[in-house]
Amino acid sequence: MNAVLKPRVAFRPMQKDDLDTIVAIEQVIFPYPWTRGNFMDSLNAGHSCWVMQQDASIVGYAIVMMVLDEAHLLNISVAQAMQGRGLGRLLLEHVMQIGRQYGGLNMFLEVRPSNTSALRLYESMGFNEMAIRRNYYPAKHGREDAVLMGAAL
Repeated sequence: MNAVLKPRVAFRPMQKDDLDTIVAIEQVIFPYPWTRGNFMDSLNAGHSCWVMQQDASIVGYAIVMMVLDEAHLLNISVAQAMQGRGLGRLLLEHVMQIGRQYGGLNMFLEVRPSNTSALRLYESMGFNEMAIRRNYYPAKHGREDAVLMGAAL
C-alpha cells in the first residue's frame, strides 16, 4: 500500500535578503506581479511575512495583514515548478495557524475568478465566497473582478 507522503518543508519569517528570489518567482507566476516595493512595504509595515523552503530553496511565500481579530491574506504563492504538489495547502495551513496565534477569528482574501486552482484550494480549506469586488484586478483587456472569500480560523 502506498502512503501519500507530505512534502518536507520549513517555514521562516521573510527577510529583505529573500526579495530577489521572491520577486523572480512572482514575475514568473503572475501577469501582474507584486513589485519589490510592495514586498518591502509589507515587511516595513510589520505584516506577517513568511517563506516556505524545501531544502535550501524558497518554494513559496505568503503575507498576512492582521487587523484586530481579522487576518487578511494579501499574497500566497508557490513557485511554478513546485505547483501541484500540495505545497500551497501546506503554506495556507501555516498562515491560517499564524492568524490564530495572533488572535485572528477569521481570514479573508481576494482571488481572481479565473484562478480556478486557487478557488478549489480555498474552498477545500473552508473558505466561502462572501462578495464580488468588481474590476478589482488589472487584466489583459481591462479589469477582472475579485472573489472575496472568508473562513473562520
